[in-house]
Amino acid sequence: MISTRTLGHDGPAVGAIGLGCMGMSEFYGPSEDAVSEQVIHQALDLGVTMLDTADMYGQGHNEQLIGRAVRDRRADVVLATKCGIRREGERRWHDNRPEYIRWACEQSLRRLGVEAIDLLYLHRRDPGVPIEDSVGAMAELVEQGKVRALGLSEVSAATLRAAHRVHPIAAVQTEYSLWTRDVEDDVLPAAQDLGITLVAYSPLGRGFLTGTVTDLGALDDEDFRRGNPRFQRENLRHNLRLVAAVRDLAADLGVTPAQLALAWLLHQDPGIVPIPGTKRLRYLKENIVAAQLTLHPQEIARLEAALPRHSAAGSRYPDAALNALNT
Repeated sequence: MISTRTLGHDGPAVGAIGLGCMGMSEFYGPSEDAVSEQVIHQALDLGVTMLDTADMYGQGHNEQLIGRAVRDRRADVVLATKCGIRREGERRWHDNRPEYIRWACEQSLRRLGVEAIDLLYLHRRDPGVPIEDSVGAMAELVEQGKVRALGLSEVSAATLRAAHRVHPIAAVQTEYSLWTRDVEDDVLPAAQDLGITLVAYSPLGRGFLTGTVTDLGALDDEDFRRGNPRFQRENLRHNLRLVAAVRDLAADLGVTPAQLALAWLLHQDPGIVPIPGTKRLRYLKENIVAAQLTLHPQEIARLEAALPRHSAAGSRYPDAALNALNT
């Protein structure tokens, strides 16, 4: 079992490491539902209690998968899902209108097979709708007992503070890892000031910090990393030199690069909960060990010297997706 951290000011205790479930449905190549359900069950057995999904992952498939997996274990899990990104075929857009939020919540409840969602995020910020209106609609869902806590994903510190004035925000989710540290400028300090948990997605740099991704040719044709700037040609070569430093220090400490990267993140603040995604039991068990590691100041300093802020080559998303972020 792993240690726990509190979600927001007075939310539930969750495992210090959560489980990102997106890859069980799409974006990272093929998966098998039966294996994914085994991973979810094992995660709960080991104290990984927060499962992260969204209504757009697999266009509903991911929520249905999780709903089946936790049907008999509802008391063991903190279910976090998201709304605000709509999809029709290849078309994708943001929708934060109150009427859409209310409708999306009902659909998520049905797919998950639960009476209440533990944590509902606004997945992406729609600049055409005042954040006060969107969070106001989400607050109504809390009053109705359909949602227990609210979160935002990929928003600026200003948006986070504005939302928190409407209704307490329990969590803000954003990309955060050794090679993506922009959040340290504004969002993390705002979250610390407001008592909001920072849920770090892609804490292993989309798998890159594990040291196992060295060639795009080894990735599945449907793997979205094939189009990610950090995995392209010269950027990839530069970034491989960075991950070599992680691998060297991990070897000195007798841990894997993934465990070291996750332990570094956990040491940044007790209000951070990383949610590495995996659809394989061996990686789930490997990741959980990170919650038990203690890093000394000199080890953290060595790691940060090898991967200083802004050292990764390439932006974290292609331009179209990057421009859609409120951060």
